[in-house]
Amino acid sequence: MQAKYKKLSNYELVGKLIEEPKLKIFISDWSYLLKKYKNKKTKHNRIMRIKERLDLGRFATFIPNKKEPVYNWFYYKEGFSRHLALLLIDEFALEKNNILLDPFCGVGTTLLACKERGINSIGFDVHPVAVFVSLVKIRDYDIEKLKAQAKALLKTKFYRQDVPKDHILRRAFKRETLEDVILFRNRIMEIEDTVIRDFFLLALMNVSIKCSYIYKDGAVLKFIKNKHIPPLRDMLRRQIYRMIRDIQNFPFQPCSTHVDFGDARKLKLENECVDGVITSPPYLNKIEYTKIYEIEQRLFLDFLESRPGIRSYIGLDIERVRSDFSPVCKILEDENFSGLPEEAKPYFLDMYYAISEMYRVCRSGAKLGIVVGNGCFPSGVVESDIFLSKIAEHIGFEVKEIVVLNKRWCTRDRTKKIGITRESLLLWEKP
Repeated sequence: MQAKYKKLSNYELVGKLIEEPKLKIFISDWSYLLKKYKNKKTKHNRIMRIKERLDLGRFATFIPNKKEPVYNWFYYKEGFSRHLALLLIDEFALEKNNILLDPFCGVGTTLLACKERGINSIGFDVHPVAVFVSLVKIRDYDIEKLKAQAKALLKTKFYRQDVPKDHILRRAFKRETLEDVILFRNRIMEIEDTVIRDFFLLALMNVSIKCSYIYKDGAVLKFIKNKHIPPLRDMLRRQIYRMIRDIQNFPFQPCSTHVDFGDARKLKLENECVDGVITSPPYLNKIEYTKIYEIEQRLFLDFLESRPGIRSYIGLDIERVRSDFSPVCKILEDENFSGLPEEAKPYFLDMYYAISEMYRVCRSGAKLGIVVGNGCFPSGVVESDIFLSKIAEHIGFEVKEIVVLNKRWCTRDRTKKIGITRESLLLWEKP
């Protein structure tokens, strides 16, 4: 096989073979591939219409949001960018009376983009930090009330605070910084207006991490003791007034926006009530991303109740899972499903239920844009974009296209390259 075809997956090779039959001379096992992967009605070729748009790859990350007012109030590395959300809203030709759903809303990028376009939106998530940040971002505020409360809050005089006997918190902060954090947190929690209170609590949450020894390395919290720690009070003052300016300048359009705790596998919505979906579910991997927001949750949001999430996302012990995988097994075929890593099976079962719920709540003609990442395991790459699209078609969606946004090496033992994973945008439509 020519070198340029070696990087293609089996499904991509089938697409190439159908489009360019002459390639058979370069692919020695072409007959086996066509027999195994091509649907008898050539339906599979339509489902697996894969194209690359690596020029959009950066927009599948949260990095561009770091420079976007309001979007950057909380850095959430698992999210995608404002640019991608707006691109899809415009591509779907959504109108102001339409309703857009994000069942894995994270910190509200899709919802905030909808407010820029005046599109009604609904978002759900299971993580307390994500729901809290989303709520603060999408609310409407009285600027004068914020300014008056900021002036009063920043006049708070320092006095010694009892520091929690929490090993992680003590490692994360200098004692005087932690005392300042606790002082302002307690003062903020005395504010009766919950909208105003949550606004200042998010500002404090943001600067507290910047004034800590914490370094978030992937899904791991690390502590850098030689890090320069700026004065928290000065950082808080700048953060509060920057957030107030952001609200004054942000192009909010009149619309309805709703955020709540919610399990994507059992949405609290009526049948056929939304006109589109833009979302990014947890990626298939063995990394527990929720742990990197443990400090924020324990220090600021201990008053919120934790909610159960998608199993593979929250790291539930696989040995305790005794589920009936037959719905997914039939769709992905016994051979494909049995060959999956054990950690992947609950993920696809959960996503089967989540996709079924999306189908239930979508109106006919609804368009969906879903950003997903393939799984990287010691045994090899699991093509989540392909498998999820097969599940979606089985449920009833039309799979229009798989747009590859990023490609990354999958490695074993951090050094041995065993395949290429894709980060893809799945474009589906309900007939």
